[in-house]
Amino acid sequence: MPTVVRFNVTPVKSTALQHPDEIAVTQRGVEGDHLFLFLEADGSRPSAAAKAPLLSIRATYDPSPELLTLRFPDGTSVESQVPAGSRSVRVELFDRSVVGRIVDGRTSEVLSERLGRELRLVRIDEPEYAGGRHRLSLVSLASVADLGRRGARDGLDPRRFRMTAELDGCEPYEEDSWSGRLVRLGEAVVRIGDAVARCALTTMHPVTGEKDFDTLRVLAGYRKRGTELLFGVYADVVEPGRIRVGDAVEPL
Repeated sequence: MPTVVRFNVTPVKSTALQHPDEIAVTQRGVEGDHLFLFLEADGSRPSAAAKAPLLSIRATYDPSPELLTLRFPDGTSVESQVPAGSRSVRVELFDRSVVGRIVDGRTSEVLSERLGRELRLVRIDEPEYAGGRHRLSLVSLASVADLGRRGARDGLDPRRFRMTAELDGCEPYEEDSWSGRLVRLGEAVVRIGDAVARCALTTMHPVTGEKDFDTLRVLAGYRKRGTELLFGVYADVVEPGRIRVGDAVEPL
């Protein structure tokens, strides 16, 4: 039976992934995941290339005082309080529009200085969040390994796909066959949705941001549907609960 082998979460979209031993999921997705995102000075979302230097920044969030900390690779950090009265801004995501609050200037100032361009940090107003319309995503290590073989790369790092959960014990692309079905993961039950359309961020090393694998070219050779390159699947929470590394993944 397939099992969960890793989680990939972060409170700030596009920053370094964290891998807890367990997560709590509700209809809103993973508690504490993708609460914030970055905007360019003109209000647009950063391009894939512009996200590369963000991948090595580690974010932690304490919800009680609404305190966000960003830690940089050199060991320095900056903290931001997220006051309730912060200025609102509308953000255009790839699949919908959401509203958030601009976080205080100190974090934006430090980040902009380090990256050499102006960036703003935004806290998305709940019940929305900074991810896609579907709150979870899954991929099997077998699918990643098959993609790697097709691109002449052994040991392709699955973290580049930034999926909520990675699964072991599956056949390649077995997760595709679960579309529309209920699947139990630990205490939770999810409904598997459509395959995930991939972007240029998947061509980058998940820690350094260096372009190290031509993911899109390889996917185009066998996973292209219309104009989209598909890999992994979305899921929505039907029954909330906790999911732990090692939990069984059981199609119902």
